[in-house]
Amino acid sequence: MTYLESSRRKAEELRNKAGVRILALETSCDETAAAVIEDGRKILSNVVFSQIDLHEMYGGVVPEIASRAHMEACDRVVDQALREAGMALEETDALAVTKGPGLVGALLTGVNCMKGLAFAAGKPLIGVNHIEGHVSANFLTHPDLAPPFLCLVVSGGHSHLVEVVDYGEYRLLGQTVDDAAGEAFDKAARALGLPYPGGPRIDALAEEGNPEAFTLPRPKTEGRYDYSFSGLKTAFINTVHGIEQRGEALPKADLAASFRRAVCRELTEKARLLIREHPEAARGGMALAGGVSANRELRREAAAMCAEEGVKLYMPEIGLCTDNGAMIGSAAYYRLRRGEISGLEMNAEPALRLGM
Repeated sequence: MTYLESSRRKAEELRNKAGVRILALETSCDETAAAVIEDGRKILSNVVFSQIDLHEMYGGVVPEIASRAHMEACDRVVDQALREAGMALEETDALAVTKGPGLVGALLTGVNCMKGLAFAAGKPLIGVNHIEGHVSANFLTHPDLAPPFLCLVVSGGHSHLVEVVDYGEYRLLGQTVDDAAGEAFDKAARALGLPYPGGPRIDALAEEGNPEAFTLPRPKTEGRYDYSFSGLKTAFINTVHGIEQRGEALPKADLAASFRRAVCRELTEKARLLIREHPEAARGGMALAGGVSANRELRREAAAMCAEEGVKLYMPEIGLCTDNGAMIGSAAYYRLRRGEISGLEMNAEPALRLGM
């Protein structure tokens, strides 16, 4: 019997089993993360090795350095995740790994690690979409959350409005046509001279500033639910340069607060429009997902908007907003329940899309 044939048989046995435990690995960017998840909802362990210190001097993620760091850390974080879960590899039911989107070298490191481990252990392997993982982080925080519902996904590379039709089934309704919100935050932070990672630095500094100090333009897009942050970012940078050229001191806190308010208002207003025009899906609630869902202003704005619209808001706990293995394990569980597994021919897919 081949590995794939054996995996399919085991996966079929697991579809209706209680207490399914999945060991998951995430290596799409600059965190090497592993976790053991039970039944898609319970975290038995969650280990994250961050590479921020390695990339800080360059002002951003260097793909080659990230890939090498993943190679050095994969075995270590997987072993630690198993130890913290109090179990051996043989006691897991299946393995999961992020297959895309992300940095191709970083993805390949994780995919090859878990393909080898799955083959050696004779365990089914599930390849997971990284964005689906971010959506699934909400299942770990909110036991009552179930499809259908709407979701705003905001990260360094993605700004999506999604209808979660069912577990593993998505409709992409809106997306950025240029820069993502997280990327815009990073570039705004660089304009203010803030160190990497820029998003959290902007968020912290903005808490001290006046969000009404500067007026920034509201982006316009052809798609009703699409986003555009390139023009807003350029307007902000021009504002900063104008102040510097006049020889004035930069009111960094006010600038950060004004930019953060503009981005978060745009994110939530498009989400509001989606809620109003998709009332059936909105009955299940609106969820936030992605690294930028940790942004304090976004969480406040989303909470206020959902309260006004009479829709329940779901947000991952802060530790599950950024990249982690737990969210990959959760998404993998529901893929496994659908009978979906990956063979050893699985490859990294750096431009993998989510939904229809």
